[in-house]
Amino acid sequence: MLSLLIQACSGPALEPWHSERLKEEFTAKKAQADSFEEYLALEDRLFHELDETVYEQTPTGGSFELLRYSRGSAADPGRMTPNWNRSFELEADNPRGGILLLHGMSDSPYSLRALGESLNRQGYHVVGLRMPGHGSAPSGLTSLHWHDMRAALRLAVARLGQRVDDGPIHLVGYSTGAALAVDYALDAESDPALRDPASLVLISPALGISPAAALARWKLLIGKLPGLGRLEWLQIDPEFDPYKYNSFATNAGDQVHRLTRRVARRMAARARRKDASPFPPTLVFKSTVDATVSTGAVVDRFLNFLSPNRHELVLFDINRAAIKSPLLVDDPGPQTRRLMDDSTLPFAVTLITNATTDSRQVESRRKPPYSSDITSTAPLERDWPTGIISLSHVALPFPPDDPLYGERPPGNVDSLFLGQLAVRGERGLLKISSDWLLRLRHNPFYDYLEDTAVGWIDEANAASGQ
Repeated sequence: MLSLLIQACSGPALEPWHSERLKEEFTAKKAQADSFEEYLALEDRLFHELDETVYEQTPTGGSFELLRYSRGSAADPGRMTPNWNRSFELEADNPRGGILLLHGMSDSPYSLRALGESLNRQGYHVVGLRMPGHGSAPSGLTSLHWHDMRAALRLAVARLGQRVDDGPIHLVGYSTGAALAVDYALDAESDPALRDPASLVLISPALGISPAAALARWKLLIGKLPGLGRLEWLQIDPEFDPYKYNSFATNAGDQVHRLTRRVARRMAARARRKDASPFPPTLVFKSTVDATVSTGAVVDRFLNFLSPNRHELVLFDINRAAIKSPLLVDDPGPQTRRLMDDSTLPFAVTLITNATTDSRQVESRRKPPYSSDITSTAPLERDWPTGIISLSHVALPFPPDDPLYGERPPGNVDSLFLGQLAVRGERGLLKISSDWLLRLRHNPFYDYLEDTAVGWIDEANAASGQ
């Protein structure tokens, strides 16, 4: 309790983007929209309200060049076209099927933009949904409930149903968006009014997070007391990212915890039933090292409960050629070896790893369900880049040429770049924390992820007769 009171009375001040409650945000309780079209109209009003209550109240000029909410700054998403904080739709003539993209907590539709554009080029009608509470101001996370995201998801699925008629609909979920995709698939099994997804692609799925998240509820209750508003926040950081909140609300952690527990309970109950229909074919991409979500939970609380021979886990290993020092204290190797040696797993496993421990060359090693034998090995087109030792929770959906988070800055020198930066100097000098700088934000093997995801969806499409 004492540490919470100290936190409440110290640290950075709350800014308008932390405290302004935007009234035009969608909630399941108010149900201000009965269709996706109405949801988009409400979103228009939300961003107009954001302009009036936050942007117009925030100073501009050189001192605010890295502030997202300073009009015209390098971090102002209003300078970009389109503004990827908004829901978007990519149409296709005679679409082969529909794709719904579901981003993670504190993210925006930008996180799955690249994969959505690729799927659209393959003939799919794509909807990138902006989840309620996201894309506008971090304050939206202080009152968000996971029911709000579920309700918005259903509106977007209905929109896709109108666009593709009886064609298949696939869900692509990143982090919390993956948990929402699984929850929807479970809902659709028992609700004939909901469209059954033809397949799921889950990237860094939030299907199990730290038990410490359960404490967020108590912190939330204390934070409601006068003068203790900072306790509404697990993290208060400068907002320099145009497409992701750097500040993270305590309530957001609580909602992720509630959702993941719900999905785990439902999956366990489903496994106990003898009459459960086959779960949609599901492809999971995961980094073996992930500071946000647990690989063990993905296996134990989800994949192990599914019917055999329909699902696959793709694991990105660490760069073993670069790890020659005892400074590495958390090698995921033992868990990875257990998965690869386990002949009882009902799903396939593909490991992306070094060809040898002395080589930066990377290959895929695949074993089928109920086997410990590697049945196929193939080189990837790209080796481990120099200086990168692993992927991260946030890296997987972003290609190396991403203009914001990629491997190198774009040609336009005026563009904000938050990707791979090699910075050395004295501590305390930088406005961005060293932890933030160290975390990889793009996937060197994104092409493999994209090709595999598109192939998975194409195969599910073919199985549905499209």
